[in-house]
Amino acid sequence: MSHKIVQAIIENGKIECVDEALPAGKLRVHLIYDTEEANPEKWLAAKALTETSGIYRDINGDTEAKDLRDQWERDSGQ
Repeated sequence: MSHKIVQAIIENGKIECVDEALPAGKLRVHLIYDTEEANPEKWLAAKALTETSGIYRDINGDTEAKDLRDQWERDSGQ
């Protein structure tokens, strides 16, 4: 028996969308799904964090953020 992988969206137990046509008749399937809601923005942020971690080891993020906010303030006295 061969296997073919297709992506589908199943909502409330019903197939809502399949990325390609399925053959007619009954299909025996194995469902493998993500356990948390897909969030591309969260995934991209996590990927960026992984790729850039360790670049700025000696920088204190809280201090840098405060300094930037102080620079952006319109009434900072500058």
